[in-house]
Amino acid sequence: MKRTVLYIEDQYHNRRLVEKALTSRGYEVLLAEDGVVGWEMVRAYHPPLLLLDIALPGALDGLAVAARVKEDAALGDIWIIAVTASAMHGDRERFLRHGCDDYLSKPLQMQQLLAKVDAFFERQVQA
Repeated sequence: MKRTVLYIEDQYHNRRLVEKALTSRGYEVLLAEDGVVGWEMVRAYHPPLLLLDIALPGALDGLAVAARVKEDAALGDIWIIAVTASAMHGDRERFLRHGCDDYLSKPLQMQQLLAKVDAFFERQVQA
């Protein structure tokens, strides 16, 4: 299985931090700065794992991207981790209802992010 992660995030600094952390672990990291570009990359590359900022600018926010991924039979197997500063009561459940499979709150704790990504790929290898 390819160890590719697509991170859709509008904040440059966040994209670079996550890219450095994941590439140091041997992952291939694809980056998109908004939902429109991210959606195109999901369709083009079909990454096994999508890290998805929810508050994206432009025509497609993170929830819209998640919904499109899960509604597409060819892409529905992509695992989506919502990455967001929204940490209010009920937010996690709302993201899961909209197609996300897991959730991480910002500011990101790199060890927690790496643990979730590693666990995802370990499950895939065992499956």
